[in-house]
Amino acid sequence: MAKMWAGRFKKELDSEVNAFNSSISFDYRMYSEDIKGSIAHATMLEAVGVITKTDYISIVDGLSGIKYDIESGSLQFDMTAEDIHMFIESELTSRIGDAGKRLHTARSRNDQVALDMRMYLMSMMSDIKDQLCALITVIADMATLHTDTIMAGYTHLQRAQPVTFAHHLMAYAEMFLRDYDRADDSISRANSLPLGACALATTTYPIDRYMVAKLLDFDKVCANSLDAVSDRDFCLEMSSVLSIIMVHLSRFSEEIILWCTSEFKYIDLDDAFATGSSIMPQKKNPDIAELVRGKSGRVIGDNMTLLTMMKGLPLAYNKDMQEDKEAIFDAFDTTSLCLKTFAPMLASIKVNVKNMRDKASLGFINATDCADYLVGKGVAFRDAYKITGELVALCIDNACDLETLSLSDYQRISNIFDDGIYDAISLETCLCNRNVYGGPSEEQVSRQVSILKNKLKVMI
Repeated sequence: MAKMWAGRFKKELDSEVNAFNSSISFDYRMYSEDIKGSIAHATMLEAVGVITKTDYISIVDGLSGIKYDIESGSLQFDMTAEDIHMFIESELTSRIGDAGKRLHTARSRNDQVALDMRMYLMSMMSDIKDQLCALITVIADMATLHTDTIMAGYTHLQRAQPVTFAHHLMAYAEMFLRDYDRADDSISRANSLPLGACALATTTYPIDRYMVAKLLDFDKVCANSLDAVSDRDFCLEMSSVLSIIMVHLSRFSEEIILWCTSEFKYIDLDDAFATGSSIMPQKKNPDIAELVRGKSGRVIGDNMTLLTMMKGLPLAYNKDMQEDKEAIFDAFDTTSLCLKTFAPMLASIKVNVKNMRDKASLGFINATDCADYLVGKGVAFRDAYKITGELVALCIDNACDLETLSLSDYQRISNIFDDGIYDAISLETCLCNRNVYGGPSEEQVSRQVSILKNKLKVMI
């Protein structure tokens, strides 16, 4: 394919350099956005009198035909083309002649690719928002079933205080809600039209950028032409959003991996979302969760690639910026794949309610409530803390727990104790009394689930 910029050059581009320089192997996926943007550009050019009505009709018909042929499979991408923009323009010119050569009037590939990227990534991020909604819905449905399923809450991976499985799940719902908001915000900042900036300094033609913005449903028009073509903040921000989503998925995956071990046995993975061993017939491996955990590093790496690519670039466009596409496309593809896989895996797990409750009885997770019991009887908290610590040490020495320690042993440490201590430290009481907004009591968690489901109705 002849290069559109060949007039200045006396030699053909070296074949290996052409392959190195080319981006069509990955930017071909923006063909629809490129055609849509070109149709809007042609519409504006005709409206302001830069091209004739006849040329405009030929261009629109030609572009529409190219799109149809690509999607029907009758037109294959030419991988010797430099990029998707040149492929479409060359194909258009071969179909409609000189009219096709007029399409690029008052436009550069610099503002063209910025336009295509913004449109494509906004659409991709909208899909991510939908996938987050699907995952949050699974979490909300599971939480509804487990508002009274007692489990140990952890700090430092040590049993700490009693919570419920629903309360634990809802912590992840909050993370993914923030991710949804960040995704939405990133779209709002990408929603600014760069077309019309041309190479870097706009054009002498009387173009109407606001008309193009309206045709393409952009909220704003980029205010500075240098910034319009050299800005990739939207890529940086979106890749950051995706990285945070993957961090949350990775943390959740880590817990699922722990929970399905024999040591925890809090959950059982469905056979459809686990694999076996090639040598150990008893194994049921959480490979899906492990892959999600592993792929988080890949998306974080994509984010680092983009940040490093942009950090030293002078204004305006530089060829380095071609490296944005593979990194951001991979970040979106990987995150989307993980979200699509993780939600049904989570929905299919079996929760071992009894085992969660039994494990919660270990580890003195009601010790704080024992101290609070003493505070309620007028003991200063620090004194209550010390007394409870002595009780825990006594239990460890006698291989028992606070629930089974005799009242005489309690009173040997402090005569303030009476038989009300046993009700005060029951896990059910511990949870019921944590009836603070955001807390793990059944009432509070049920309230939070209800609020979440109402939010989802608006989001979906």
